[in-house]
Amino acid sequence: MILLVIGLVLLGVFAVRFRNDRRRLGHGVYLLLGVAFTGAWVIGSGAERDLPVVLARLLVLLSPVLVLVLAGLLMANSVQMVREEGLRVSNLLPFGLGVVLLVPYIVLATAILTQDRWLVVALASLTMAVSYIGFLFAAFLLYSLCYGWLPYRSGMDAIVVHGSGLVDGGVPPLLAARLDRAIEVFRAEVAIGRAPLLIASGGKGSDEVVSEASAMAGYLVDHGVPADRVLREDRSTTTEENLSFTKQLLGEHGPTTRMVLVTSNFHILRTAILARRLNLDAEVTGAKTAFYYLPSAFLREFAALVVAYKWMNLVTAIALVSLPPLALVATRGLPGH
Repeated sequence: MILLVIGLVLLGVFAVRFRNDRRRLGHGVYLLLGVAFTGAWVIGSGAERDLPVVLARLLVLLSPVLVLVLAGLLMANSVQMVREEGLRVSNLLPFGLGVVLLVPYIVLATAILTQDRWLVVALASLTMAVSYIGFLFAAFLLYSLCYGWLPYRSGMDAIVVHGSGLVDGGVPPLLAARLDRAIEVFRAEVAIGRAPLLIASGGKGSDEVVSEASAMAGYLVDHGVPADRVLREDRSTTTEENLSFTKQLLGEHGPTTRMVLVTSNFHILRTAILARRLNLDAEVTGAKTAFYYLPSAFLREFAALVVAYKWMNLVTAIALVSLPPLALVATRGLPGH
């Protein structure tokens, strides 16, 4: 029963925080823990006495297989990304994660062969670190998907489209999907009697002949958006600059209260968190992305958020990694050790 109480309390905290502001990464932690505790109670309450033991043993046996399968899939996805888009550091992220997932098993095999107690401790510390990052990623992914499923709330004064890079001066499919989603939102606003501004946000890269904003604005006008409703923000090179410079640009065109930020579906949660940090009254909506691109994209987004909260994550990781060696040192002085 205590599992159910804990689960409901955590879900209640999630609901209150979500109602106040849904643009927070911590929502995913409360949601995941609440679902986990409640699910554990449901399984335990409806099972026969020995079923939890059987499930636990099955989980122990299946976990290595599932991890190995996941590592293989990540590596295969990385190879596909390289074939589709060329050799880039971002496309190698899934391969790197696959290798990281294999490291604990390599350490475990070495510890078993050498029977080295400190290798076992190293494995325990590594497992703590990997488990922490894995939990955070699961929470991030769960809430990213939930946030992406939230219905769009109409009544916007501005629609901001974030750039994602040009190809030979033209709009590539990833950016076109964002622009098409922005046009869809614009038409929905017009249908209810509003006339929001549509801001194309993106600067000019060192290898680009025109700014992203110019190419995006041309795409929008060519697809039926009135030219007098399109503004260009052509200085930004990052998502945070997209938001900061757009805030300044909108301030020059009179008071605006609500805006919707249009980006790719994998990018919505980090964009929403940045908007909250900049005190923007903004919602985020996502455009669909090719499925093969999602694993690498979600990993990049997660890595960026880990870096954004680096000190909190570093302190937590150090504390967890320190527990196994401290436990070994503490027990070596006990009788029988």
